[in-house]
Amino acid sequence: IGRVPRAQNSEKRMIRRGLLIGALLALAACASAPTELANPHQTFNSDRISVVSRGSGADVILIPGLSSSRDVWNTTADALDDNYRVHLVQLNGFAGAPVGANGEGLVSAPVAEEIARYIREHNLHRPAVIGHSMGGSIGMMLAARHPDAVGKLMVVDMFPFMGNMFGGAAATPDSVRPMADQIRAAMRLAPQGVVSEQTTATINTMVRTEAARPEIIEHARLSDVGVTANAFHELITTDLRPELTNITAPITVLYVIPPQMPLTPEQYDGFMRASYASVPSARLVKIEESYHFIMIDQFDRFMSEVNTFLAG
Repeated sequence: IGRVPRAQNSEKRMIRRGLLIGALLALAACASAPTELANPHQTFNSDRISVVSRGSGADVILIPGLSSSRDVWNTTADALDDNYRVHLVQLNGFAGAPVGANGEGLVSAPVAEEIARYIREHNLHRPAVIGHSMGGSIGMMLAARHPDAVGKLMVVDMFPFMGNMFGGAAATPDSVRPMADQIRAAMRLAPQGVVSEQTTATINTMVRTEAARPEIIEHARLSDVGVTANAFHELITTDLRPELTNITAPITVLYVIPPQMPLTPEQYDGFMRASYASVPSARLVKIEESYHFIMIDQFDRFMSEVNTFLAG
């Protein structure tokens, strides 16, 4: 068997990298199932999200990621609610929340529209928005499609186009769609409520803090398999880069270099810069000694960046 050409090797590395990140994002769940921090003075009826608020002051909206509970933000909210009114979003179908309208079709895009409606109906004045992983994608959609609704945006470890991870630098939504279709079909075959050894091992690469892992693993099984599969398919096939120029709010992007990533730190940094090249004013910050859940693994550093972001 002859040697594989270098270009082909590079493409295979890109695909392996995409599958790794895809697994990391798709199999993750946050630290616990949703806890209702109910505000009796707040009502918002939606078949896609629920929102609870706490504290008082300027408004901050926190959006969790794929398969996640809003409880991933509890420690963050504890640190903010003396000075800010914090709004914690829960997506239906994730972490034990009822499936609702998220059971069919797209998830991120209609959820972004529901958050825009929430902002409008509750008369929030250009709130700060912080989104983790898929929540970062939702935040980008919200800020790009409703630029007057968002005062500032923080994206926590997410790309504007995940398709590059699967199809290389020249990928388009159409070119990666067949692969996304295959991944969605495979994800739908997973038994509901079962956490496999592979899932456990993958979650261990997403949260560096060992003490946080058992609860994350326990609640991974609470997310609806169909909603998760559809949402991940949407992430792979949605390219938000052309829309980033519509965002008028300041943008901060926090990111980490995932473990076992087959790229040098310099290459990964370059990829992140290229991903956000259409918004040269975006502030990109690499967080060291952390995995995907930065708010768990590097809480003090994370809050330092959040405080800088909110004060700016």
